[in-house]
Amino acid sequence: MSESGRPPASDPTHPKAGGRGARFSATMDQAAAALNSSVTFDRRLLHDDVRGSQAHARMLAAVGLISNEDAEAIRTGLDRVAQEFSEGGRAMDPALEDVHMNVESRLIELIGDPGRRLHTARSRNDQVATDMRLYALAAASEMVAGIDRARVVLCRRAREHAATLLPGYTHLQRAQVITLGHHLLAYAEMLAAIGAAFSTPLHARPSVRWARARWPPRRCPSSAR
Repeated sequence: MSESGRPPASDPTHPKAGGRGARFSATMDQAAAALNSSVTFDRRLLHDDVRGSQAHARMLAAVGLISNEDAEAIRTGLDRVAQEFSEGGRAMDPALEDVHMNVESRLIELIGDPGRRLHTARSRNDQVATDMRLYALAAASEMVAGIDRARVVLCRRAREHAATLLPGYTHLQRAQVITLGHHLLAYAEMLAAIGAAFSTPLHARPSVRWARARWPPRRCPSSAR
């Protein structure tokens, strides 16, 4: 605490300062605090934030900016922080605004100065962008896995109904007779295209990503009437 009675500007853990209010002695207006707080939805980035910070600590140690002991303290401390928040042993503080400040402040509480060194050579923008990238990659993998499971079910049902007749439709009018099996396989093919889009690596060349985006619609001839 400074002589003025205000919390030091570098103290992110001050109970009433919040993530951006450490330079002020009074608490933030409740309406403004609620507007700034994002922990209700960005808490889903918890494990990605921890993974990114652990990798950053390893890099700092590898280039000699922090000691190996500090890097290990950060790694184990972050594991404990993730466990506390994810298992409900500790609630995130909305006054700290976001998941990043909650993780950082709890890490400093647990391990002290090594936790403060974690922010070396990294801006908050770098941290958030990395977290979002890790989250997107994991979410895309989960989405592709779900799509694959749905396609397996559709193919099994299509085999069961290979001879089940079904009226085809074109422009809302009944048309050529098809089988329910073929109808289900059409959806399996649609999902395959969606899965391929999600599977395109984020680090792929822009030309590859744009090529997928510019794929023309698959041929969709109308059924014979």
